[in-house]
Amino acid sequence: MAEYGQTRPGTAREVCALLSDASFDEIPALVQRYSEDPRAQVKRAVALASRRHEKEVSERERVRGMYQKMQELGTEGIVLGIDEVGRGAVAGPLTVCAVALPKEPIIWGINDSKQLTPARREALAAQIAQHAQAVGIAHIEPASIDAVGMASALRMAMAHAITDAGVEPDAVLIDGNPVHVHPKERCVVKGDATIACIAAASIVAKVTRDALMVAYDAEYPGYHFAESKGYASAEHIAAIKEKGLCPIHRSSFCSNFLETPPLF
Repeated sequence: MAEYGQTRPGTAREVCALLSDASFDEIPALVQRYSEDPRAQVKRAVALASRRHEKEVSERERVRGMYQKMQELGTEGIVLGIDEVGRGAVAGPLTVCAVALPKEPIIWGINDSKQLTPARREALAAQIAQHAQAVGIAHIEPASIDAVGMASALRMAMAHAITDAGVEPDAVLIDGNPVHVHPKERCVVKGDATIACIAAASIVAKVTRDALMVAYDAEYPGYHFAESKGYASAEHIAAIKEKGLCPIHRSSFCSNFLETPPLF
């Protein structure tokens, strides 16, 4: 019978690297393969890989639940998820996205955009763009928000996003309260965290608007748009007080920050 050292598949470091780099599907076989390895370093790596796999199993159950609820609330046809970003900002547009997702492939990791890191949002947005049945995006600029108010601006943006998606939806699932923008709408409070297509819309809307605000930071320097994304951060408010408003500020949202009437 061969000694263990003659049959082991690699050094402890090599085995640990293999376990650390293993994909979700690879982990079970590797854990089984190395579960009896007596080396302490390998035992730790096996335990870590097992915990990582268990965590991913739970995560995938969460995402499957989001797809299941999408299908339950929608139909067998095209289900558009709608979400907005920028409603509470004092600068920049209100952005709404509409996304229709197929049942397969499932986009693992999809979630409310606020629960994701910027890098994760970017990666998921790319996957959504690749696999979505339809994507529609609409922006309502600050001047229009000032003119009609946020409620009307939101309905306008949602209507435009649905049109921009270029499909006739069989169901429209909207995050939040009723908007009355589509005859087939169904609103779900916290839908961005529970419905797959709404979560996808929240991600694409956030990534799209964030990119716009970074571009605006170069066009209107000094307002910290790249960092604040147009929200009322301390640095942004200080800049408004020092410099006044720029053309992408929502003047109706900024009166509390100004000692003099808005410039635009």
